[in-house]
Amino acid sequence: MKWNLRMVAAQRDLWRPTEVLEAFRAVGFTPSLSKVAALWGGTPVTLRLEDLDMICTALNCTVEDLLQAEPVAVERAVPEPGRRAAGGEVAGPVRPVPLRRTGGPRSLPPN
Repeated sequence: MKWNLRMVAAQRDLWRPTEVLEAFRAVGFTPSLSKVAALWGGTPVTLRLEDLDMICTALNCTVEDLLQAEPVAVERAVPEPGRRAAGGEVAGPVRPVPLRRTGGPRSLPPN
C-alpha cells in the first residue's frame, strides 16, 4: 500500500505537520504532534480505523485518496534444471519424507 497523506494534505494547501494537526483538531481528532509527524514522514505500520476515519473527515477525502493499492511482485519458482517427472513434466517442490525409527517404543514426554 502507498500512503498518500502528504499529497492529500498538499492538495488542501497544508504543507507542514503542524498545519495538518490544526486541521485534525478542528474536527475533534487530537493526536500528538509526534504521531502526526510519524504519519507525515512515512507509511504507518498500523492505523486504527477510527483514526483513519477522522483523518478523512479532517482532510475532506476518502480512504482511497489516502491509501493506494500497489501490486505485489510475486516471485515465480524457477525449476531446477534436470529435475523432470515421469512423462517429461517439470517436477514441483519435493516434500521431505519423515524418518521412521525402528527398534523401540517412543520416548515418554517429560513430567
